This record gives sequence, structure tokens and C-alpha cells, in this order.
Amino acid sequence: MEKQLLLAPRSNNNAGCDQVLDIIRRLECLQIDPVAAVRANQHLVMSARLKGYEPSFLNDLLSDHKVFEYFANAACMIPMEDYPLFEPTRARIRERLSSAIEALQPVPEQVMDKLRQEGALPARAFESDVRVHGYWENTNAAAKTKATSHAINLLTDSAHIRIVGREGNQRLFDLTSHSVPEQLLKAAGEMGIEEAERRMLLKYFRAYRVFEPSDSRFGWLRYSAAQRRDAVKQFILSGILTEVEVEGLKHPYYVLSSDAERVLAHHDTAAEEQEQALEAEAADITFLPPLDNLLWSRKRLEDLFHFEYRWEIYTPAVKRKYGYYAMPILAGDRLIGRMDPRLDRKENVLKVELLHFEPDVKISAQLRKNVKRAVKEFAKANGVVKVIYN
Repeated sequence: MEKQLLLAPRSNNNAGCDQVLDIIRRLECLQIDPVAAVRANQHLVMSARLKGYEPSFLNDLLSDHKVFEYFANAACMIPMEDYPLFEPTRARIRERLSSAIEALQPVPEQVMDKLRQEGALPARAFESDVRVHGYWENTNAAAKTKATSHAINLLTDSAHIRIVGREGNQRLFDLTSHSVPEQLLKAAGEMGIEEAERRMLLKYFRAYRVFEPSDSRFGWLRYSAAQRRDAVKQFILSGILTEVEVEGLKHPYYVLSSDAERVLAHHDTAAEEQEQALEAEAADITFLPPLDNLLWSRKRLEDLFHFEYRWEIYTPAVKRKYGYYAMPILAGDRLIGRMDPRLDRKENVLKVELLHFEPDVKISAQLRKNVKRAVKEFAKANGVVKVIYN
């Protein structure tokens, strides 16, 4: 929790772009998702860690080229200085998509030419009467995607162009060669695959902090199970990683050796402080979005926090147990339940569809008071003042 910056959300006194960038650097990256039952995931992740956060801060960092969007844990915002080490990922995706781009010509080249001549443009600047099958369309059905839209997606994923800002729901695009600092483009071209992958693994270790190699996203590299195990072994031999045993588990977890003493010290005090934190009047209550960095590994949640979590967005409504956007409730360093919110800006209200506590949580009057106070603060942070419990 400490390394995830969740034990003590920062004051709003210094909220601004510089503080947001510092948080992204410390988290290593920030996952992007467009679903907005309240606000998009990236904004909820930031507001859980920075009181006074505004979505404009993140958009300003993007337009100022301080961060870039690409694939890490999934689509993420990443500090711009890390651009070179993602070159193996970009190369792999370019190779995979090259035939699709070629089959769509001349549309991709026309998109590139327009950006070359006019500079950064929103998606609406590209129009086409031609319809093709996009990424998520059934190829047996009639094509519905504009050829220019599909070209933009292909060119963005293969890093020929990139997102440099947003205007409402519209993405703003520019050529990668125009918008990434020249020294970083040069470094990306000169960095060897082995060095890039080593640095990517280190970035993953710093992002997760506690991890195990069965994770299919391990290192954000498409490694086989054998490659993942071998990578852990090599980093242990070099002294960078340390194996830790978890009581009740047959398999070990791993941490950066530099974190090992802190992990053990926290373990010794956690049990004693846990119940006190729930009862304390000033206990910090935080609501985590489904794609928060802490929640990336569902297996780790079950192993280390004894908290089973599934995002039910794709589960049919009648089969949902907790709700479409159920957000885990963090009290101190313990996950104690879920809140399923809906923000209705038209009515200026936050509707709480569900408020659920885990069976082993002692639900005191003080805890209920703390949580409801936190719900009000959550609503206020997201621009509304009224809360309704359904």
C-alpha cells in the first residue's frame, strides 16, 4: 500500500501537473479505460492518491508531451522518459499490423500526409465514406467502421502516430516523429532488445512491488512460463530480487531486494494496527476503481489480501453479484468491501447502488460513519454534492 501511494493520499495544497507526473513516475504507469460510471479509470486512480486532483492535469501532461499512451499493463499513460524501452513492444506490434496497414492503403498514408502537413488533429478531422471491418466487428456482418478510423487505430497501435491530447471525447493525433523528443527517438533506435527488456522487467517489478511469475502479464513482455521463471532466477542471482514466503501459500512471491526489509517490518505491525485502523475515527477510506494499479493481479488480491474481486462489467446484469462498477473499499491497508456508484451529472447526484462489507469485517457504528463520510468526499471530488443510497 505504501509503494502504491494509498496509505496517505496527498493534500490538495500542491495539486497540479507536477505532482500528478510525480505520482505516475512512482506508480510507473497509469491504466486508461473509457468506461465512466463516475469518471474514467485513470482519473479515479489519481484522485484516490491526490486530493484536489482535476482531470485537466492529466490531459495537460499529455498535450505537453510529459507522458505518452501505449501498452504496458494494458493501454496506459507512461512517463515520456520511458519511451525508448518500449521499442520491442512497438516493433512486435508494427510487424503484426503491417499487412493490415498495407491492405488498407492508400488511407493510412493519406492520414499520415494530413498530419504531416497540418500538424496535430482531432479524430473528427478525418472523414471517409468507405466502410471496413474494424477491430471489434464481426467480419461476417456488414462493415461499419470508417476506413480513416480504422487506419488511425492501426497507425496508433503500431506507433506511427500517437495520441497527443483530448478534446472532450475526441482524441488528438500527431506523427510520432513530430511529437516525441528527438533524443528519445534516437535512444529508442539505439537501444538493444536485451537491454530494453531488462529495463521493462525492472519497470514491471517497481510497478507491482510484490509479484509472482505465473502472471501472464509478467514484465509486460510476451514471455513463456519458462522464460518468466528464468527471468526471476537471473534477477535473484544478481541480487535485485528476493523471494518471500507467504504464510498459508505453497508458492512464493518476489519483491525487489531494496523493498525486502520494509515488507517484513510492515508484516510485523500490520495485524496489530488493522483493527485499530477500522475503529479509528480518522481512518482513511479510499474507493479504488476496477483497474487501479493495486488490483491488477486478482490472484495477488486473493493470496495476500484474502479478497476475491472480479470486475462484472461484462457479466450479464442478472448474474452480477456486486454490480457493474463495484469499487473495492480500502480502509487503511485492508480491503473491507465494495461500493457500486453511478454519477448522474444531469441530476447532480451520486447514486450508490450497493454498499457491501466483507463477512469478516466488524461493522461498527464508527466504521459506517467513516465510510459514509468518505462517500460524500468521493462525490464532492467528482463534482456533485448529493448522495442517494438505493
